[in-house]
Amino acid sequence: MTSTTAAPAAVPRPKGRPRKGRRGKAGWNVLGLLVFVVMGFPVYWMLNTAFKPAKDAIDPNPQFFPGTFTLENFRRAFDVADFWGPVGRSLAVSSVVVVIGIVVGMLAALAISRFAFRGRKIVIVGILAIQMVPLVAMIIPVFLLLNEFGQYDKLTGLIVTYLTFVLPFTVWTLRGFIVNIPKELEEAAMVDGCTRSGAFVRVVFPLLAPGMVATSVYGFIQAWNEYLYALMLMSQQNQTATVWLGNFTTKHGTEYAPMMAGATMMAVPIVILFLLVQRKMAAGLTAGAVKG
Repeated sequence: MTSTTAAPAAVPRPKGRPRKGRRGKAGWNVLGLLVFVVMGFPVYWMLNTAFKPAKDAIDPNPQFFPGTFTLENFRRAFDVADFWGPVGRSLAVSSVVVVIGIVVGMLAALAISRFAFRGRKIVIVGILAIQMVPLVAMIIPVFLLLNEFGQYDKLTGLIVTYLTFVLPFTVWTLRGFIVNIPKELEEAAMVDGCTRSGAFVRVVFPLLAPGMVATSVYGFIQAWNEYLYALMLMSQQNQTATVWLGNFTTKHGTEYAPMMAGATMMAVPIVILFLLVQRKMAAGLTAGAVKG
């Protein structure tokens, strides 16, 4: 006598779930597209104005798609004032600020995140408090200090000034990256014979490199786009690229088309920098480094 066992009936999937999932995904896609349009429209309008004739830039009925393209605005931007001088000074100041900020910020962040010392919490609170102070509130003290030490209207003085707001952000950001790197990795390297400094160079530093790149890009953008201190602390002979854009505003009005052409040229170094380091700007630096 043989017995047959009936196969279990397939449980039907509840209807409606895939449709709800598709609707939710479509909603997030629409929201992401809307955010992209809102954030990208000013960049598009800058490019649109830079390549259209100057008379069309002040047309009360603007055209979203220019009918005529011209490079005259770029030629006018070069003729208004010296272009390469301010750009070179901005590149020099921003690069030095990033290098000093990353080196000092990495050491400070390592000390705060890995070592326990008296006053550690006060240092952390102080870093946060400094970032909350408006930059405009420090103009007069900074001016008096630079004038006292003979650094007014000098690039070195401007570099030190930029470090006052780039360095706290660098320390705080790198601290977050270092904290996310498990200490077990350093301890394992030290068990294998590495010193503490050797464990940092061979284990922590490679994992910290993407975070350093992302922080450097943000610090460079901050120094490159800064306008207020560059305007107040530097003369016209030593002006930076952001202050140079003010040459398009005269007593006769503002030349919007050449100004947008100048802004487009100013954005090129930032775009190139981002394209060079975009692969390093990733999240999840230590994902999968420690199992269990």
